[in-house]
Amino acid sequence: MVRDYSAFVPGAVATKREPTALQQLGWSPVFAQQIDAGELTETPPVRVVAAHRNGLQVIGDNIDETILPGLEATVGDWMLFNAARPRSSRVLERKSLIKRRAPGTDRQLQLIAANIDTVFIVSSCNQDFNIARLERYLALAFDAGIEPVVLLTKADLVDDPQPYLEAARSVSAWVLVVALDARGEEPGAALADRCHPGQTLAFLGSSGVGKSTLTNALLGEQAITTQGIREHEAQGRHTTTRRELHQIPGGCLVLDTPGMRELQLTGAASGIADVFEDIDALADQCPFSDCRHDTEPGCAVQKAIADGQLDPARLARWRKLRAEDAFNSTSLAERREKDRAFGKLVRSVMKEKSVRKR
Repeated sequence: MVRDYSAFVPGAVATKREPTALQQLGWSPVFAQQIDAGELTETPPVRVVAAHRNGLQVIGDNIDETILPGLEATVGDWMLFNAARPRSSRVLERKSLIKRRAPGTDRQLQLIAANIDTVFIVSSCNQDFNIARLERYLALAFDAGIEPVVLLTKADLVDDPQPYLEAARSVSAWVLVVALDARGEEPGAALADRCHPGQTLAFLGSSGVGKSTLTNALLGEQAITTQGIREHEAQGRHTTTRRELHQIPGGCLVLDTPGMRELQLTGAASGIADVFEDIDALADQCPFSDCRHDTEPGCAVQKAIADGQLDPARLARWRKLRAEDAFNSTSLAERREKDRAFGKLVRSVMKEKSVRKR
């Protein structure tokens, strides 16, 4: 039977009805406007809901398949599923993309998640709390064009979470910071404003800060195995080993992710500028456009430090992130250029062999 996808095509007459299976997965006009009715019939839309070692799990209207590795897609992506040649499925243009430089020495780009509406950056009110790490995650979210919210978990385990709240709020004046107990009903109440049908949320943070506990709280069940904290390290432990979307009954989709031990920024200059907009504003007041904010006369940044308006540690972190991002961006660009050159060489050799066989 040929499915009727007319409701998902731009220009279709809108009627008030219950969300379809695709709409519950996050399908929206942003993606519908990229296709036509013919494509929908031949290659129905599916969403990547999990990344396994053996491939990507995709779900659609009566479709639940695994695509073998090789397709450049990530969890949250929408694609038009080619049943005959799954790895030729067309990935639709994303409305947001979270990425980083892959861990290790190999110069590769790792796609973390796509089409996220709100990212919850999770830290905890203990020794895990780290301002520099929060700045990294916020730069990542701002660069991707995603609304970030900072969640401080384990607030019930400290006498006063206020110092953690004030420290987190000092990172950016534009970011909401919430302290809570990740267990029970509190997360559902605190996050309800952003958990609407069709919305996709993501929890990002280091291992053991409560990402899986938060997901379980929204699901209303212990769907993801979690473990308690190590008292001597103030760190939690859980068994999340893959990125996976979970559908909240009657609500949004939530992405639970493994903890990221290493978060190397690349191509995130705009996100860094958003996080450190105070420093950028000061830099605009410097008399020299190439001011290094060190010993130059009249430097507005150094004056702010002398006046106690800017923490020198924040300036050092800004410099570190900018240098890291510039290096990684250049390094990955060089790798892509070498890959293109190698691919061109391979095609040339194969073409020459083909000519010789004639």
